[in-house]
Amino acid sequence: MLKLNALIAGSTGYIGTQLIKILVKHKYINIKYLCGNSSIGKTISYYEKSLSKYKLPKIKKFNKNLLNDVDIIFTALPNGDAQDLSKHLSDKNILIDLAADFRLEKASQYQKWYKQSHRAVKLIKKSIYSLPEINRKELKKYNIISSPGCYPTSILLPLIPLFKKNFINFKNIIIDSKSGYSGAGRGVHNKYKNKNLYESLSAYGVGNHRHNSEIDQMLKKFTKKKIEVSFTPHLSPMFRGILSTIYLDLQKNVSQAKVIKLLSNYYKKEKFVKVLKSNTLISTNDVINTNNCLISVCKSKFKNKIIILSAIDNLIKGGAGQAVQSLNNKFNFPETTGII
Repeated sequence: MLKLNALIAGSTGYIGTQLIKILVKHKYINIKYLCGNSSIGKTISYYEKSLSKYKLPKIKKFNKNLLNDVDIIFTALPNGDAQDLSKHLSDKNILIDLAADFRLEKASQYQKWYKQSHRAVKLIKKSIYSLPEINRKELKKYNIISSPGCYPTSILLPLIPLFKKNFINFKNIIIDSKSGYSGAGRGVHNKYKNKNLYESLSAYGVGNHRHNSEIDQMLKKFTKKKIEVSFTPHLSPMFRGILSTIYLDLQKNVSQAKVIKLLSNYYKKEKFVKVLKSNTLISTNDVINTNNCLISVCKSKFKNKIIILSAIDNLIKGGAGQAVQSLNNKFNFPETTGII
């Protein structure tokens, strides 16, 4: 069976190792190169012991000549690095970026939210922000595919269908999201060394978290009205998983039952998005180690309001799994290949 050769840059982080764990089981992919900086010469099993049973290349430093031998490049790098790499892509290369380098459609927005100039401005229009359940047909046209952030994935999947049908008031959307600390990367213990990650809950990025830019950008595509979204993320004392709680005001004549029916119909053919019965209480434990997004529409004590719960595994549906979904759609592989 002919396989596509893949290079993974940023292979030793939590997202990178999760991606490898998926790709080693993908029947259409051969992992040709693993790249890193401080890890050069080491085996990936040094970072993820479960990968020791697979024959994988040793980690090497990236250089542009490696692109001659690969079809797919996955980048799980610090923000900005995939922009530099993208300048060396050939027509045969497909780049799937799991960082933020091509998530925003305007270079000025990237400068605003990431505090650095975009270094591949001309390639922004040649890239797509890929939520497979929303725009899988469009992504086939692009060779640079940007995977959404983990928080936005959990938020946009329940909200976009409601925006499309004008079911909610766009001016009073409140989102409270809690994530496992793996979302902050392997450096999380140094970054938050003064916090007890295992026993405390911490709010951060209040009012100005970078993922606000993705959420606003995507939602504005589906309405001409002004939107007001308040998003607050929290770091939770668990390794992985995200639970987003979304508070919404309904339009007149829209009920909780209508919202559930809309979401259920919208996602009824999807493998990875599951809309549950009304008022179902969900937890991150329900989605850990899966590529699923669970959505529950709950009743509020206030009339014309609802509360939506959305749960994903930040490293899979919010990261590596969703990236492989995009890969599978791009190459017309069965969408679940390698993921389940």
